Amino acid sequence: MYDVAIAGAGPVGLFLACELGLRGCSVIVLEREPEAGSAWRAAPLGVRGLMAASMAGFYRRGMLRELLGVDELADQPTELQGVGHFAGIMIDPTKIDVAAMPYRLPTPAPEAMMTDLAHVEAVLEERAIKLGVEIRRGTTVTDLTQYDDHVAVRAGETEYTARWLVGTDGGRSTVRRLAGFEFVGTEPLFTGYTMQVEVDDPTKLNPGFNPTPHGMYLAMRFPGHIGVLDYDGGANHRTPDLTKEHLQEVLRRVSGTDVTVTEVHTASTYTDRAMQTTTYRRDRVLLAGDAAHIHSPLGGQGLNTGLGDAMNLGWKLAATIQGHAPDGLLDTYTTERHPIGGWVLDWTRAQVTVLKPGPHGQALQGLMRELLDTPDGAQYIYSKISGMVNRYDLGSEHPLVGRVAPEFRLEDGTRLADLMEDGHGVLLDFTGQLGGLDLNSHIRYAAGPATDDLGLDAVLIRPDGVVAWAGDADRNAFEQAAKRWFA
Repeated sequence: MYDVAIAGAGPVGLFLACELGLRGCSVIVLEREPEAGSAWRAAPLGVRGLMAASMAGFYRRGMLRELLGVDELADQPTELQGVGHFAGIMIDPTKIDVAAMPYRLPTPAPEAMMTDLAHVEAVLEERAIKLGVEIRRGTTVTDLTQYDDHVAVRAGETEYTARWLVGTDGGRSTVRRLAGFEFVGTEPLFTGYTMQVEVDDPTKLNPGFNPTPHGMYLAMRFPGHIGVLDYDGGANHRTPDLTKEHLQEVLRRVSGTDVTVTEVHTASTYTDRAMQTTTYRRDRVLLAGDAAHIHSPLGGQGLNTGLGDAMNLGWKLAATIQGHAPDGLLDTYTTERHPIGGWVLDWTRAQVTVLKPGPHGQALQGLMRELLDTPDGAQYIYSKISGMVNRYDLGSEHPLVGRVAPEFRLEDGTRLADLMEDGHGVLLDFTGQLGGLDLNSHIRYAAGPATDDLGLDAVLIRPDGVVAWAGDADRNAFEQAAKRWFA
């Protein structure tokens, strides 16, 4: 029997597998696709953006070099390049002052990067295998049965048993359906198209995001890679045969040009249907990523939200399996991540509304352009999509508690990331006043002055990089926080 079975070997499932494997759990990943790195995962179709909170997660698990493809890491410049958009309205990076954002310190982790799913998965799969995770490809989950102490998972003729099952198997999750999760939300306003095509004259299509009276089209940096939003109520989603004629008609109508599609290499559709399960756990089955929440890709939050789920769940599930979790720890996965998922759904709904054809959408577009042209507006939008201002309600009034921890550096050169690679929690004691405490074995202790302590005496950081406690060197307050998270 495995400790955990994970359905789905995308970035979310593989990151979760790494988190569990790091803590010595036995893990099997069941993936329906027979091979990794399909055309839909590689560039250009598989290109995605990783934002600051996700980059911090890779850095603090020692995978940033592989992700960036570099031999050495150095602190990133504070001057940003491209940092994203809101409803196709690009954020001007010159209006963003990272150093002025609260609780930010220099770090080798970039604020954002464009990459593709195949590369992210390759980095994670290599790490997962090193940690002893089994990955079975060409294995489709077809049924499951829950028992008091385990889950039986049927895949073809084979049955796998595990103490826990996690569904990371995408927006049409089989695990979600079989386990009976309630999936609620809003129906679509548009059909989105992603296509790799050849056209008669690419100059007819303006590069970048182009809102129009009929929706929006996006001519991406890869030749022939085009996206279209057609506000048809989702009527053409999953059209069985996306013919050249159909794609040309939609592209012409939305773009307002006479562009001719001469060849179709590949194409698919999606919608802005925004749905979320009412809970992320039913007994011994949990969900993460698109299995728990779906929405339009506007704003690039899907991959990052799923990785955040995996970071939050991994250490809590491992502690539960290994018998050292405080009461109710696993329940905090839903209470912390469900509101984040709900926010992402609303964030994308707002962008869908801004782009809606007609005078109401155009009025909103004008307002958003004016706001994003101001430093305060640009800074606000960027801070939200970076993931670094997301805050869990951990019952503390301290504004740092519940946030992703800044990259503290002790004067001896030790960085927070150096202390987090093994998946432990960390107590940073900048004044040394907490020395001599009888610390839980799952908390790594480091004492000494910091190059910038942000005015704090000490900080307790959970294994997922979230601040659990911060402030003066109050032993009683620290012990209460440590007991809550590390029992």
